[in-house]
Amino acid sequence: MTTTTRQIQLTARPQGAPTPADFRTVEVPLSVPGEGQVLVRNTFLSVDPYMRGRMNDVKSYVPPYALDAPMEGGAVGVVEASGSAKVPVGSTVLHMAGWREAALLGEDEVRVVDTEAAPASAYLGALGMPGLTAWVGLTAIARLREGETVFVSGAAGAVGSMVGQIARRLGAAKVVGSAGSPEKVAWLVDELGFDAAFDYHDGPVAKQLAAHGPIDVYFDNVGGDHLEAAILHMADFGRLALCGGIAGYDTPVPGPRNLMMAISKRLTLRGFIVSDHPQLAGEFYRTVGPWLAAGDVTHRETVLDGLDRTVEGFLGLATGANTGKMLIRLG
Repeated sequence: MTTTTRQIQLTARPQGAPTPADFRTVEVPLSVPGEGQVLVRNTFLSVDPYMRGRMNDVKSYVPPYALDAPMEGGAVGVVEASGSAKVPVGSTVLHMAGWREAALLGEDEVRVVDTEAAPASAYLGALGMPGLTAWVGLTAIARLREGETVFVSGAAGAVGSMVGQIARRLGAAKVVGSAGSPEKVAWLVDELGFDAAFDYHDGPVAKQLAAHGPIDVYFDNVGGDHLEAAILHMADFGRLALCGGIAGYDTPVPGPRNLMMAISKRLTLRGFIVSDHPQLAGEFYRTVGPWLAAGDVTHRETVLDGLDRTVEGFLGLATGANTGKMLIRLG
């Protein structure tokens, strides 16, 4: 049974883009589970763009990461020892004690997942927070209607790739995405069923998007020039679901210069946090789970092996190193 674990701690608040020097790996002891506790050996760790914001010591929707303490994030693992009748040894569980090889957790801090319905790693991606984020943004925030045109930025990422596919399944007439390489653009169109996609490196986003408007729903993962371009090409009464702004995570970028168009076009711009909508999780699993099992929705994972590559994987999110979900596999 595991008696110690290695964990990655944040040691400094990044100034601009994070570097490996902002983190350290330490080994710490683990106790035997007491009543209502389980010892989990992690098998997959999630790294996500939102984690960059938690490294700053600022007021936000969730507390910042503490310095000299283990990082947190989604993970799946196998229960090695249990003091819980609800979570027996051998269960595969989802939890938030990532960035470490093992964790001692309370039974209420884990959720048993069905690995016969989907691989364990899928509960960190297509059937996890990224997939649920796509569902919430399209159904509750943008209120997508059949026959509409959808544009999603960061479309080859974990969230964006699900947005495009779910939008298609919900009846969108046209789905357009932006991504950061020719290979990602081809994946969106050839495998995921996007009607059109473009590489934002090939020219101004506003110019490349012009041929695909007017846009009824924009799902924003990027901010910056993508948000400005979307506003320019939105249809009257269009809805913008503001999920992320990776363009400004390390260095702030100016807001859209054309925000006045939100008035003339009567646009709705609404930011959202997926954790505010737990009531939609059941609907999401019941709907998207069967789509995934049937192959109607697919997903891709970029997998790095070993805890020592966790920081590399996280830093790679900012440079487009991932296609689909970025994961760290632990033996």
